[in-house]
Amino acid sequence: MKDETKCLHAGYSPKNSEPRVVPIVQSTTYVYDSTEEVAAVFDDPTKGLIYSRFANPTVMAVEEKIAALENGIGAICTSSGQAAVLLAILNICSAGDSFISMNKIYGGSANLFSVTLKRFGIECIYINQDASETEINDAFKSNTKAVFGETIANPALKVLDIEKFARIAHSHNVPLIVDNTFATPVLCKPIDFGADIVIHSTSKYMDGHALQVGGVIIDSGNFDWTNGKFKEFTEPDASYHGIKYAETYGKSAYIVKARMQLMRDFGSYPAAHSAFLLNLGLETLAVRMKQYCENATKVAEYLHQSEYVEKVRYPGLKSDESYELAQKYLKGPSGVISFVIKGGRKNAVKFMDSLKLASIEVHVCDIRTSVAHPASGTHKQMTDEQLKAAEINPGMIRFSVGLEHIDDIIQDIEQAFNS
Repeated sequence: MKDETKCLHAGYSPKNSEPRVVPIVQSTTYVYDSTEEVAAVFDDPTKGLIYSRFANPTVMAVEEKIAALENGIGAICTSSGQAAVLLAILNICSAGDSFISMNKIYGGSANLFSVTLKRFGIECIYINQDASETEINDAFKSNTKAVFGETIANPALKVLDIEKFARIAHSHNVPLIVDNTFATPVLCKPIDFGADIVIHSTSKYMDGHALQVGGVIIDSGNFDWTNGKFKEFTEPDASYHGIKYAETYGKSAYIVKARMQLMRDFGSYPAAHSAFLLNLGLETLAVRMKQYCENATKVAEYLHQSEYVEKVRYPGLKSDESYELAQKYLKGPSGVISFVIKGGRKNAVKFMDSLKLASIEVHVCDIRTSVAHPASGTHKQMTDEQLKAAEINPGMIRFSVGLEHIDDIIQDIEQAFNS
């Protein structure tokens, strides 16, 4: 490969001086010195860049940063959080396989699992994460390939007992996949507690400014893909001249396969400029997460005392059922609150429409305070049974606390209640 491109690949300018910001390599292709060099990279794509459909220097710099934040061995960015969830599962499961998921998860993931993956011949087995270990073990089948959960469930806000589910998953020789979007690696590093694969919707706290949609998959490098249950990693891949991922790439087998096989075929890779913007968000993530937690805790305490509120779900409250797990796994309770307003859906809608500072939007985890009604929006595609299992009440409001002054946020809630 040309020397200049090599320098950009490493994150440096041609003069080998480190830039203050990640450079935007706005290119689809990369120039080589010979056809032999191109052939060598196609033999092993980890040796160089081929095409920006599945690898780009700017994006790779951000991938390395996120992998380091999560204590992972490698990462791959995707065009959305939904794409990250999809590829994380498809990298393990094929038609005829099944996987286990908590029943209290994001509505988009539930729809993907219950409808789309079902059409692909992949079964999702839902369980209650509060069930006994005996009940959870009984849910496994001979074709079960993974366990999926969210560190902080959206919008139920239940905290996942990561060590418990890692232990159960590993006893069945399958990996634990954890969506860490609401916690971010600042508040929780699931790999440190036994998770094997971590995913994020980077559109949320990592970006923080609602500028671009994205996702990421992080590989711990700790799972043994040669345990006899995952032939996709041990048998030759006909689409890549018979390469055996576990044999060739060892601990990096999962994340390399995701890039070489799935990203190559699906092409759901983010643009260089999107990664550049994401990196700006990452640079302030630790500072922002601290303030989100402080603001949200004060809002949750206010709501807990309100005569208009029936129930508050926030793992930072001592009265919350997830408080003890939050103390174990989280360095802060994050910035999202779910509460049920008295009077059901009618009053929930009236309250939301009366807010002035907080905006009604299909988003969460922004620097700006926002509000959503899950039963009418993000989880509308779920059945009544699924809504009940996910603990989504018609009067439930998901309140994403931003970085405005806390007095202004509470004043806005108060005037909306009074109206």
